[in-house]
Amino acid sequence: MDRRAFITFVSGNILAGPLVVAAQQSAKARRIGLLIGSSQSFVAPYVAIFRQALRALGYVESESIAIEYRYADGHYDRLPVLIADLVRLKVDIVVTEGTPPTRAAKQATTTIPIVMTVTGDPVAAGLVTNLARPGGNLTGASFFFPEMAAKRLQLLKEVIPALSRVAIVWNPSNTVHGPVVKSVEEAAKALGIGVQHVKILVPADVDDALLAIARGRESLVVLEDGLINVCSPQIAQVAANRPELWRRAATFVDKILRGAKPGDLPVEQPVRFDLVINVSTAARLRLTIPPAVLVRADQVIE
Repeated sequence: MDRRAFITFVSGNILAGPLVVAAQQSAKARRIGLLIGSSQSFVAPYVAIFRQALRALGYVESESIAIEYRYADGHYDRLPVLIADLVRLKVDIVVTEGTPPTRAAKQATTTIPIVMTVTGDPVAAGLVTNLARPGGNLTGASFFFPEMAAKRLQLLKEVIPALSRVAIVWNPSNTVHGPVVKSVEEAAKALGIGVQHVKILVPADVDDALLAIARGRESLVVLEDGLINVCSPQIAQVAANRPELWRRAATFVDKILRGAKPGDLPVEQPVRFDLVINVSTAARLRLTIPPAVLVRADQVIE
């Protein structure tokens, strides 16, 4: 990959009102199942934030709560077996990472509450009927907007005015990616940028994808996905700032354990986005960030 490969980071923060955090501990530990589409190593920082948020709400692991972890490691075909195991264990709540795990959980149970994190548009994906009153046993926070991927491409064009071609790394089996790819293609057409599709359906596709990227020597737009996350050490990635979504997941868990129905809890979406520019990374890539872009950044990493 040459110096033109540059990543813009856009992060979302959830706007939420203050919550009463004094949690009443039950005599019996409540069991929470985590259904993760990516790997344990990738999601570890976010799971740590989730656990910290639960502690802040008054829950003590091995006393008032117990957490069961299930990781698909990017193999979505494993999700039905993993969620079936959590259902068999009769967990009190399932917390999911990403759209495919959320879909698998929804298909597996209509009674166990499901709290989703880092999903795409849950209405478009058929996960909930509407955001204000999702209905059923599913609620949580979503963060995946087609227009955000298009905005990243626009920023990339500002940084590299001569940019004429970009590679989109995505997973066609993730239903969220279709609308996002379409949005990027439309933005690319308007900007006069050609598009190369680099599709990753299974981990075995990574080597060919890397070869295609290296051969094309292009800039990248990498879409968020459990499988692609597993491959993140090998490919350049666009990373959303996801800790706040996991903190919010803990508050959903708290409300449900207190008796709230998932279907009555509105699905949350980001209302503010931050532009973070890593100047040191840009320097290593021999890129100069235009002042007009720097002044719009919410954070500049030196």
